[in-house]
Amino acid sequence: MPKNPDHQPHDKLFKAGFSDPTTAAAFLRSQLSPALSSAIAWDQLALQPGSFIDSHFRHSESDLLFSAPLHGSDCLIHLLFEHQVREDHWIALRLLRYMVRIWESRVKTEPNKKLPVILPVVLAQNAQEWKLNPTFTSLLDIPPALADDLQPFVPEFNFRLVQLAEIPFEAIVGTPAGIMILRTMKAERIGSLLADPVWDEELLSQLPRSVFELLLRYMLNAEVDPKGFRDKVGQIAQSELQTTAMTLAQQLRQEGRQEGRQEGRQEGHQEGLQEGRQESLQNSILRALELRFGCPPVGLAAAIREVHDDSVLDALLRASIESSSLEEFSQVM
Repeated sequence: MPKNPDHQPHDKLFKAGFSDPTTAAAFLRSQLSPALSSAIAWDQLALQPGSFIDSHFRHSESDLLFSAPLHGSDCLIHLLFEHQVREDHWIALRLLRYMVRIWESRVKTEPNKKLPVILPVVLAQNAQEWKLNPTFTSLLDIPPALADDLQPFVPEFNFRLVQLAEIPFEAIVGTPAGIMILRTMKAERIGSLLADPVWDEELLSQLPRSVFELLLRYMLNAEVDPKGFRDKVGQIAQSELQTTAMTLAQQLRQEGRQEGRQEGRQEGHQEGLQEGRQESLQNSILRALELRFGCPPVGLAAAIREVHDDSVLDALLRASIESSSLEEFSQVM
């Protein structure tokens, strides 16, 4: 399938799966401490509107914000999905900026209430483990001798860093949709989209058709080996699941061909317009020369027909009008 540089398949798959509070809760509750996780009313987890990331990071990250009751109070969980290739030393600084934006948005809607606690969780789609310290103060140059005295003046928070690079396929937990999405994202980054964990029939059979289609679309967008992909589909033992996979794969391939034909038609249309403009310029030049100096020599006319650069044709048209003779015009050629 053709790739669109403006399209972010990682973000689309991430949000399609984890915007569902049930899928998000099954994943998030395993990433917090037992005491904190048990205190959150996960059955009341609710997706909140809006995105809080910097615009220039939208090509490499996306986010989801959830709210849930926490011992009678309200807490927020900010799930930041990072799919940039390189480790980013300054993630904690960005998280602080995002947390402030979230709090500012709450002040606008609920100006008379205390601010809710925010639990920042970073999900990294990395191929190799990042050696990040998940604390904000690790970014600060604090003289050791004054650490205690400076502590009241320094903001401090930790964030939970979940790295797909350090989690085995079989250790990923959650709902079937959440597990398969994360397994597929992990596999894509390490070039293992045809690995058996990505084609776990027991889990695949439990996926909604929409999620299954997104997974297949994601694989094809990643330009998985076509033969290997067909072989994997053919090896599915459950006939209903295999039929669904074949049907979806055929639909997606057909979409890809249609997109390719559409792009080809658009390119052909543009090329046709370009050729038409160039032919019009060539005719105008020859007509101007004929009106001013008589029928131009065959060799000169042929040379003009061979020019296909718009800027050169524009210059020749001006010269055909301003030159005092064919010889002077020929010097521009």
